[in-house]
Amino acid sequence: MAKVQKVEKIWLDGKMIPWDEANVHILTHTLHYGLGVFEGVRCYECADGRSAIFRLKDHIDRLYDSGHILLMDIPLPKEEVIRACKEIFKVNQLKAGYLRPIAFLGDGEMGLYATSNPVRVAVIAWPWGTYLGEEGVKNGIRAKVSSFARHHVNAMMGKSKTVGNYVNSILAKREAMLAGYEETIMLDPQGYVAEASGENLFVVRKGIIKTPPLTNVLEGITRDTIIQLLSDEKLQVEEALITRDELYIADEIFMTGTAAEITPVRELDHRKIGPGKPGPITQKVQSLYFDLVKGKNKKHSEWLDYID
Repeated sequence: MAKVQKVEKIWLDGKMIPWDEANVHILTHTLHYGLGVFEGVRCYECADGRSAIFRLKDHIDRLYDSGHILLMDIPLPKEEVIRACKEIFKVNQLKAGYLRPIAFLGDGEMGLYATSNPVRVAVIAWPWGTYLGEEGVKNGIRAKVSSFARHHVNAMMGKSKTVGNYVNSILAKREAMLAGYEETIMLDPQGYVAEASGENLFVVRKGIIKTPPLTNVLEGITRDTIIQLLSDEKLQVEEALITRDELYIADEIFMTGTAAEITPVRELDHRKIGPGKPGPITQKVQSLYFDLVKGKNKKHSEWLDYID
């Protein structure tokens, strides 16, 4: 995993401040208890030389939905946060990069029922390559099924991109990495396939494309993008329960996410997936996706928010 590359400015509570001054108090509530919400967004340098943030409004809508689920009232209008997301790239002279809007509880009260702490908002951007590596995008990764189950729907609120939810993902990811794999696939409490530690999952078998239903997985914006792009190509995706052994006999598996983009799985639990390399559907999805985010496909131009 690449170290975060320092840039000049971070946006915090409505102001652009120097990177080294973007600090919070040690009693910041979210640091202790994990109640906060965030997004991961990407900005791409497009074919025409301009820079565009992909599906920015959808990401900010989800940020505010996440806050609503957690009873966190984000104190700024969405439009101001959207402006900050665009401005952060201009200020730091970034043509492309990763964007992290986050809302968190500041210091004040401690304890679980702290209601007077201010909700603070920050926006950070930095250069960041593909999360699972360029080699993984090109040739596929090795993954393992995790011993850790994904959250039960009534234990953690899975429709919220909650800071604390990711402890579950960290444990699963570390387990996989320590075992020599690059990513993990998590099952739900009933034993069906849910998602990876930070990505949604698609499975291709006998020409049928499936993805787990949204019952207990995050409503991935990249996931939704891929479903719509495949629909444009007259290829339908079934939302269906998927078993672990169905993954083993799949022709193709690929992961989707803002950070991971479109990453194929070539091996799972020491079992080769299909021919052990990205298949034709996966390659098609990659081509469609990268053409879209780089402005080559004009069909969904409304998803590109140009910052110039």
